[in-house]
Amino acid sequence: MKITLEQLARRLGATVHGDGSKHVVGCAPIDTAGPEHVTFLANARYARHVKSTRAAAILIGPDTPCPAGLTRLVCDDPYFAFRNAMVELHGFRAHPRPADTADRLISPAAVVHPDASIGPDTIVHPFVTVEAGATIGARCVLYPGAYIGPGAVVGDECLLYPGVVVYDRCTLGDRVTLHGNTVIGSDGFGYATHEGAHHKIPQDGIVVIEDDVELGAGCAIERGAIGETRIGAGTKFADLISIGHGTTIGRHCLVVSLCGVAGSVEMGDYVVLGGQTGTVGHVRIGHRVQAMGKSGIASDIPDGLKIGGAPAIPFTQAKKNAIAASELYELVKRVRALEREVETLRAVRP
Repeated sequence: MKITLEQLARRLGATVHGDGSKHVVGCAPIDTAGPEHVTFLANARYARHVKSTRAAAILIGPDTPCPAGLTRLVCDDPYFAFRNAMVELHGFRAHPRPADTADRLISPAAVVHPDASIGPDTIVHPFVTVEAGATIGARCVLYPGAYIGPGAVVGDECLLYPGVVVYDRCTLGDRVTLHGNTVIGSDGFGYATHEGAHHKIPQDGIVVIEDDVELGAGCAIERGAIGETRIGAGTKFADLISIGHGTTIGRHCLVVSLCGVAGSVEMGDYVVLGGQTGTVGHVRIGHRVQAMGKSGIASDIPDGLKIGGAPAIPFTQAKKNAIAASELYELVKRVRALEREVETLRAVRP
């Protein structure tokens, strides 16, 4: 799409400082953008590129320094404005119809049980399986290899990429996106150990995924023995994340790759878990908690706390501990030298 900077600024709610008649066709990073691109500055780490960028314009905050010759699109939130510019200039991924049919939305190579229900304008690709009693809403896309189990419910405008599995009776809300090979409703890790053997507990619960959730590739959300595992509305996961049985994740949380949340955890709203963070089971993580990467959450965390370390402690203390640990070898050498000095003094002591 080709558009003038003035037109783009109006759509973004930004103010043009410079030549608004220039045309742009896309967005690009600040260090690689060309004269046909708009770029952005939302992180001070990249401010060094502002003087050398070749972009037609930059989305930038009102108080951020900028060379006089560079056209600015001034806005309060440059990163969100960049998101909206991407929507205007690039749009979201288009989803093709099945390749083996020209005039139908459901591939003849898909297996859809007669007792299943598929809503209008839903695209079903080859090798999708929809079991008895399952309900698929309107305007969904099910890519090859997706499996919808008996009695499962998929809401409207959901997007299930290749290899996604939704086990029996689990529920997806509207506008849910599940990336490749994510599994909803696999059995929880529930066993009763008796006389040295681990006996499986039937997992009769379900998983509920609320509206506007997006889960990255290779995530696993376990069902519980009873009750439900729930992911709150608007929550976003990166890849390779495991959620244990009976856990509740709140609304609008962000969970980065390689996190593991154990069973029966209660997580509040707007929680952020950095990569490789893990929790024990049966703990409560309060609203708006932020955990730095590789945190180990072993106890309840109150609302609004920033934490780090393993076991997790307040962030400022965790940061000091990390700095101290980086100097541990030098500290050991100093202690050993002092020990030798003490031994020498003892040897010459009258």
